Amino acid sequence: MLHMEIPGRGEYNIEFLVLDMNGTIATDGRISAKVKDKINLLAKRLRVYILTADTRGDAQEKIGRTKAELVRLDEGEEAPQKGRFIREIGAERTIAVGNGYNDQLMVKEAALGIAVIGREGAAMETISNADVVVNDVLDALDLILKPLRHRATLRG
Repeated sequence: MLHMEIPGRGEYNIEFLVLDMNGTIATDGRISAKVKDKINLLAKRLRVYILTADTRGDAQEKIGRTKAELVRLDEGEEAPQKGRFIREIGAERTIAVGNGYNDQLMVKEAALGIAVIGREGAAMETISNADVVVNDVLDALDLILKPLRHRATLRG
């Protein structure tokens, strides 16, 4: 569990981290070793989920030994599925990180929603629904690992 104080909103006991796979933690279909290492660090304190439609069928292989649970979504209408997943595990106990159009509800529902622009870009709807926008997934993961960063960003 991770205790977070979000200025102007209150204190949260975060238990879950939900990550979009393609375009967020994976660029051009690959997840870097640095991203996997940071996910594993966060997995010591949070339950980590990686959401994907897994259209190529190789998502489990790509995440390898990362300490995260892969959640496969049905192809099509992924945005409502991701939003529903956040609500089911407990939105007030969740941080969500995404970049695509289908991540907009996920980042909106979560206690803290982070949009990653990254090398593959980001959908405007997801950026608009996020609490914080970063340029790289490593910055998003550091925002969670180093709580003074999010407090400085979200301070009123």
